[in-house]
Amino acid sequence: MGRRGSRRSGWKRFVPSWKIVVVGVTVLVAGLFGMIMVAYANTPLPDETQDQAIEQGSIIYYRDGKTEIARLGTKREIVDISRIPRHVQDAFIAAENRTFRTDPGISVSGITRAVWSTVTGQQVQGGSTITQEMARGYYDGLSQERTIQRKVKEIFVAIRAGKEMSKDEILANYLNTIYFGRGADGIQAAAQAFFDRDVEKLTPAQAAYLAGRIQSPDAFDAAEAKKNFAPTKERFAYVIDGMGVVDPAKYGSLRTTAKFPKLARPDKKETLKGINGYMVDIVQRELERRGITRERLRAEGYRVTTTFDKRLMRAAKKTVESNLDAIGDKNIRANMAAVDPRNGRVIAFYSGRDYLKSFTNNAFDANKQAASAFKPYVLAAWLESGYSLKSFVSGKGPVTLPGTKPIRNSHDVGAAVQIDKATAQSVNTAFATMAQEVGLEEVEKIAEGAGIDKKDLALAIKDHAYGMSIGAGLVTPVEQAAGYGIFANGGVHHDAHVVISVKAYTGKTVLQEAGKPATVISPDTAADATYAMQQVVKNGTAAGTALPGGRPIAGKTGTNNENKEAWFVGYAPQLSAAVGMYKEVPQRNPKTKKILKDANGYPLPKEVSLGNIQGAGTPTKIWRDFMTLAMEGKPVEPFPAPAFAGEPHNLVNKPEPKPTKEPDEPGGDDFGTDPACPGDPSCGAGDPGDGTVDDGGDDGGDTGTSDEDPLGDDGDPTLNDNGDSDSTGDSGGTGDSGGTGDSGDTGDSGGTGDSGGTGTAPTSGPQGG
Repeated sequence: MGRRGSRRSGWKRFVPSWKIVVVGVTVLVAGLFGMIMVAYANTPLPDETQDQAIEQGSIIYYRDGKTEIARLGTKREIVDISRIPRHVQDAFIAAENRTFRTDPGISVSGITRAVWSTVTGQQVQGGSTITQEMARGYYDGLSQERTIQRKVKEIFVAIRAGKEMSKDEILANYLNTIYFGRGADGIQAAAQAFFDRDVEKLTPAQAAYLAGRIQSPDAFDAAEAKKNFAPTKERFAYVIDGMGVVDPAKYGSLRTTAKFPKLARPDKKETLKGINGYMVDIVQRELERRGITRERLRAEGYRVTTTFDKRLMRAAKKTVESNLDAIGDKNIRANMAAVDPRNGRVIAFYSGRDYLKSFTNNAFDANKQAASAFKPYVLAAWLESGYSLKSFVSGKGPVTLPGTKPIRNSHDVGAAVQIDKATAQSVNTAFATMAQEVGLEEVEKIAEGAGIDKKDLALAIKDHAYGMSIGAGLVTPVEQAAGYGIFANGGVHHDAHVVISVKAYTGKTVLQEAGKPATVISPDTAADATYAMQQVVKNGTAAGTALPGGRPIAGKTGTNNENKEAWFVGYAPQLSAAVGMYKEVPQRNPKTKKILKDANGYPLPKEVSLGNIQGAGTPTKIWRDFMTLAMEGKPVEPFPAPAFAGEPHNLVNKPEPKPTKEPDEPGGDDFGTDPACPGDPSCGAGDPGDGTVDDGGDDGGDTGTSDEDPLGDDGDPTLNDNGDSDSTGDSGGTGDSGGTGDSGDTGDSGGTGDSGGTGTAPTSGPQGG
């Protein structure tokens, strides 16, 4: 018995092990098959894509909608399969999955290798098809981690994709998703990064190069940076050979004819360098106000068409910088903006030489006192009140108004002056008393309607009362260029803006142009104000300023106390432009003399006098130079004829007619010499040297001979609008600073931020003109 039992036991021992394995494998396979079928049935094609898979940068264009200013964010531009040539598609198929067009989305042999390497304890391998790679890189929920669970899910999704998606859809998702190196995601960005061309124009050799390098893009980048092209040349040859296998008839000859392509130089261009950064900055800020954050702009592939004209942006740069170079003082800054008054589009602007060296966008942010360039808003309020240009107002100072120290003029125009002449000669007492008559709230309403910041207007009234009427408030070049648009555009205002449209990469419009027209003043008021400002350039403070072809222009100068700010704002019917200048030097510790810096390491600025530069000098010349280029080729359009509307409303007695008419005496705050443009008629008539004409402003004394108070302002620099230049002694008329005497401004109140862009209001007052 025991022997027989022993035989049975032995028989079992001698059953071949392979049979046991077969039975076990059969049972295992059957169980696994059932589990796989259940798992497959419960694994649908994902609805969501990975954020990074479709993340693409946005493109910002000039106003033509074609010329690029900058690309932001991820270097990816999603393209339709119709834009990807067949030979480009085939290159990637040859490199990654030569059976792609016929397989079910997975490779059985590849999966077998991957499973075997995993169960034997080796590294988890890929064995992936293009469909699997697409699924892993495109769909949400499929990570890049190397685990069996992820691999199985990837296989199921790939099979689903192979059944539910066309080969074109799969290949397009794949080619738009993969990373190529040089920071480029997707085939279009790669074509640009490596060959500086669009995907449609890639040659077979260039396509083979790109297909080869996706195997290890970072390693290939590192090798090529060291001039080692052997790795990428090896992959290039592999792909070329594979293309011949995929389609021998079409690509068989490439083995002997294809040459390793010449690569574009790595893109080391800084997107924000030079003036580009200023454009990108203000576009981002406007889009943020309208709900598109910077993060979305960098990731969602918008196509932003701006208002900027490339030619005129460069014209602004050229005219500003050439005039600054002529002055030769690196601390003097000039900012400008040009706005189309018919729609509020900022066509061009200048904020600085290089955004990366000075981040403050001065054309939009440098708040400086408007000086006499604010007076047209007072004029508009006067005309809107039903009073005419033919009215006579105060030409004699000083005048004392409630809450305001005495206001004077820089030259004598007589006790009474007609308003058109008061505008041409920039007579301070005239505009201060006009503002008193109509009320500061009416002036404020029109200035705000023209786009001047409401808070700045309120602060000017609070701090300076009627000094606001002669320009004590803060403005920017963009505000002024858009503000004067109400005069050029028949009384209708459009808010200044820099974005025309935003579209998704699919072409769908996301944002339309902002802004609705608002009527601020009547057409008659606009026409009469324009007539008055035409006198400024014909025989007033900017006498002799003209554009080629006799093109009608109108404008207003402005120069602040001690020549700290100088302006010219003017317009033709089609374009309004503003130029503002100021000078800033670094603040220094009074004891150590070391430069003081802010938290970011930038020198803290201190605003000082521009010296001999007034509004009718360099600012007017910059304006004229720019407008000459800007209006070239544009039709010459006339201004509407003046209406001479309203009734005369004399605030002083009308002067008796003189037997003989004497020539107008040059005056205003902007007469004087400007070393930047000697002999230039736009720079004014000069100072006869007899004390009757101030080289800075029209708020000084009538004759400059007052012994009791040579400044005429009881020592209050708020109303000292003439830079002290017609006084003597300690008042600064002959001092080393050229108009910064003891009774003048403190000299440090105009510094506002790292480039004068923001900060508190200066304590000095405008000098007019």
